[in-house]
Order: sequence, then structure tokens, then C-alpha cells
Amino acid sequence: MLSSEDKKKYMELAFEEAKKAEAQDEVPIGAIVVDPDGKVIGRGYNRRELDQSATAHAEMIAIEQACKNIGLWRLIDCSLFVTLEPCPMCAGAIINSRIKNVFFGALDPKAGACGSVVDLFSVAKFNHHPNVIRGLYREEASKMLKDFFREIRRKQKLAKMKLDGGKKD
Repeated sequence: MLSSEDKKKYMELAFEEAKKAEAQDEVPIGAIVVDPDGKVIGRGYNRRELDQSATAHAEMIAIEQACKNIGLWRLIDCSLFVTLEPCPMCAGAIINSRIKNVFFGALDPKAGACGSVVDLFSVAKFNHHPNVIRGLYREEASKMLKDFFREIRRKQKLAKMKLDGGKKD
């Protein structure tokens, strides 16, 4: 069982990954996969723009890295820590890789697949149902995303003003 100190440590690592994404003008989402012994075996951050890939989500990258690191596609008894609620694609990868526990920060009201929009982990016909712990460091994760998108909008407004000859709306 993971202690509250362990959960904090792994979420902090997920936030570090999210900051790597943000530094590259990617949506700041980070993920960590931890094995049953507490070893980090996978890390990932959002790279959709960098890789021009719809599947380059933090969770997908961390899961892929974890599978390669242990030489198995089944991540039985492993835990995933991610700063944003997984989307349907990532939830599918979590189910398929047999991750035991999913800890996430911010809710995703647009694409959340752990209860915000749909709860894929509660679909009875699926062969695997991970434990889900919602809202771990929710405020911090939400703030990181809100600040990122606020800055994007500010930059877009400045660019528009330059195109319009410096006129404000």
C-alpha cells in the first residue's frame, strides 16, 4: 500500500514531467508509472505538438516506457500518477496494460474517462478495472492548466493586436 508520502512524491514527479511539457509550449500534463516496489519505471509528458501525434499523451508515453523498461506489456500491480484525468484513449491503454492503481489530479470536463465525461473503468464488460483515486493535488494541477491556457490566450491577443496595428478590441 502506498503511503501518503509516497503519493506526494510520485505526484511531484508527475508535476515535474508536466513542467517539461509546459517549457516546450505543450499542454502541461505529466505521468509516472511506478512498479510494486516503488521504482519509477515510466515517465512521460504531453508531446502532441512536438511529435505531431494525436497519441503522444503523457500517459501513453509513460506506459510505453514502463513496458519497455520491464520487458512486458502487462503492468500488473503498477500504479500510474498523472496530473490530469485520463482521456478515453489513455484509459484504454491503462485497461489493456493492467495497471492496478490510477491517481490523478485535475478533472477533465471535456474528455475525462474516469467519471467526468464517461467512466470507462466501471464498464463491467472490460476485463480489467483499476482502482482510481481522483483529485490528488487537484488544486495544483488545475492551477497549472489554467495558468497555461491563460498565457496562451494572452499571447494570442497580443499577436492579434499586432496584426490589427496595435488596436485593442
